[in-house]
Amino acid sequence: MATAVNFFLGANSGGGFRSLFPQLLKGDTYDLVILKGCPGCGKSAFMERVGAAMEAAGTPVEYIRCAGDPDSLDAVLLPELRCAVADGTAPHILEPVYPLAVQRCVDLGRFCDVTAAKVMASEIIAAVDAAAAADRRAARALRAAGQMEEEMRDAVKGTLDRTKLERRINGIAARVFRCPGGEAGRTVYRFLGGPTCCGDVWRFDSVAALCPRVWAFCDSFGLSGEALERLRRAATEKGWNTIACLAPEEPDRIEHLLVPGCGVGFITARRGMERSDISARRVRVDAMAAPQDCGRLRLTGKLIAQLRGEALD
Repeated sequence: MATAVNFFLGANSGGGFRSLFPQLLKGDTYDLVILKGCPGCGKSAFMERVGAAMEAAGTPVEYIRCAGDPDSLDAVLLPELRCAVADGTAPHILEPVYPLAVQRCVDLGRFCDVTAAKVMASEIIAAVDAAAAADRRAARALRAAGQMEEEMRDAVKGTLDRTKLERRINGIAARVFRCPGGEAGRTVYRFLGGPTCCGDVWRFDSVAALCPRVWAFCDSFGLSGEALERLRRAATEKGWNTIACLAPEEPDRIEHLLVPGCGVGFITARRGMERSDISARRVRVDAMAAPQDCGRLRLTGKLIAQLRGEALD
């Protein structure tokens, strides 16, 4: 069987829905099939069948999970074939940039029973309106949690021993990327997970599948972004392709970095985002900071957890 991995191209956050889907319209794709149609018309099931058929044929498959419901799919990518199938409906609307030449639309909605939907119109309207109201409540809770996380990070950031962290990063980069990679030095951006209707979901199984060697940055406050960016640059300059997994609440900050070509991954480990079955060397970023008023930080952390729990509910 071929290698199958799971990532996200969307994430829920206090700043709204974060989308990396425009990446699919760029690059050297040969064929991108954009699925259209109403919710429930079979887009995810269609993509599941495509992915299963390609795995059975021995082709590597990247499954892009839905940020709202991680049991559903938003896309199936076939990198070796330069082909993909993606859901092109809201909130990550996709439209062809190079119609037919590169991208094409397929409408699965035409197979739905419109007459039956008209009969159930009042139930459908009530369900859609209730879902929209729930989305708004979740967004407010995530926004409040995100603001508190930012304040907590700013309070700790100034106490970080950057010189010590930089020495550690330089040492790791020198050891890991000492040999040229022979690849294009290209970076693609993904989310490894985030808040969903199933709770916080993180696909560390993809890290294990792609990266036998892992460094875990023990980082409770999100201070490792600059260090991971330096490692990304070091890898690409040596000719390695990288997968940079961004933080949903701060999409300019790398939270995890994978370099599949040399089998190395760098992940952030904090409460609620840990994977005990991955053997990893540890970079103790928390120990390089000396925050003041730890009691207040603990209280803030509890409030953040309550707000995120409310959003997930």
